[in-house]
Amino acid sequence: MTALSLGYSPCPNDTFIFCAMIQGRIPDAPRCREVLEDIETLNTLALKRELDLTKISFHAFGHLRDHYVLLRPGGALGRGCGPLVVAREPQRPEMLKGRKIALPGRLTTAALLLRLFDPGLDRLVYLPFDQIMPACRRGEVDAGVIIHESRFTFAEHGLSQVIDLGAWWEEETGHPIPLGGILARRDLGGAMHERLNRSIRSSIEYAYAHPDEVKPYIRRHAQEMDESVMQQHIDLYVNQYSLQYGEEGEAAIRDLFDRAERAGIVPSSKHFLFE
Repeated sequence: MTALSLGYSPCPNDTFIFCAMIQGRIPDAPRCREVLEDIETLNTLALKRELDLTKISFHAFGHLRDHYVLLRPGGALGRGCGPLVVAREPQRPEMLKGRKIALPGRLTTAALLLRLFDPGLDRLVYLPFDQIMPACRRGEVDAGVIIHESRFTFAEHGLSQVIDLGAWWEEETGHPIPLGGILARRDLGGAMHERLNRSIRSSIEYAYAHPDEVKPYIRRHAQEMDESVMQQHIDLYVNQYSLQYGEEGEAAIRDLFDRAERAGIVPSSKHFLFE
């Protein structure tokens, strides 16, 4: 069988999840070819249907439900892990009106959450996620929405938090915040989907059981990240929902899509999320 193209980011949570699988340590796993890209690039590749299997922003998945299914393990969903809006100077959320705000891609869940939080924020620019804090520091934008490890380091860059969009979502809905998931092409079929579900879950369990074996792979792709930040990143974004969403996680994902559809941000779909 030809290797499946498997897209995920070089961030520690994704490399932690997929290391055992991509290195052939999960006996029943299908052979996969890694495609390491930032999340917005993966969103774009999936929109072109160039990947068999990929990490995706839930915002992007809203546009892909006719062609991809959501697998049950491997997702980034939780509490206290949402995107943050930061700025050079302390300010209240209502002061964002009319300001230029940087986002880490049009189809990121960060962009979706900002639009749900306040549809009137319309001076939006899109930058790679690692360029947003520097742009804020230089005053090129008035505020920025940060993701990934930036939430652990923004204060060191002289920036102040304006609003935690994940905390806003949790207070507004009572749900954990769905950030990203793992998709597989629908035409791979149900048997392959179930095999992938088993393989990804086993890969996560392997990483938990053998942290010293997976660490070199994680470190290689997190080259400029401090060791403690790398571990914080894994601890925050790989959790019980990464093994399986469960009822609580699935309810959060459905609510996110319901709200995005009502706001006209993503199209409706006749397909179920998982099959």
